Amino acid sequence: MKPLLKDYLYVIAQGGLLVLYLADWPLFEMPTSPIIFWVALAMIWVGILIGIMAMAQLNKNLSPFPTPKSDAQLVQTGLYKYIRHPIYTGILLAALSYAFFIGSSFKLLIFLLLLTLFYFKSKYEEKKLKLKFPDYEGYMKTTGRFLPKISAK
Repeated sequence: MKPLLKDYLYVIAQGGLLVLYLADWPLFEMPTSPIIFWVALAMIWVGILIGIMAMAQLNKNLSPFPTPKSDAQLVQTGLYKYIRHPIYTGILLAALSYAFFIGSSFKLLIFLLLLTLFYFKSKYEEKKLKLKFPDYEGYMKTTGRFLPKISAK
């Protein structure tokens, strides 16, 4: 499948928010404590690890665009067995944790904008994935979007 204008707009918005996140605007400082500092530091590394593992597991299916590649295969193993969008999960976890690590309300705001963007980008992506992979609808029922699905058995 060929990326459309909407695909490019999502990638540009994501890149813009990530660049904005890198900016250091100490508008609203949040208090932090040693426990928050150390937990946030650990969670930053967990987020980075999740993102790297998810990219490696996608392998040749990896693309910055929400529209799947023409020769893409549906990956349902590794992290993808539990989460449909673990790369987004890794980015979000690292971004949220880093905001608390340095006590930045500005970065927390950008995290919330990224979360919103990833929600809409993933909805659009999932429409495309359902068209390409007939099994995707069933896969959605057993996995969570950004976190593992919790079900009472």
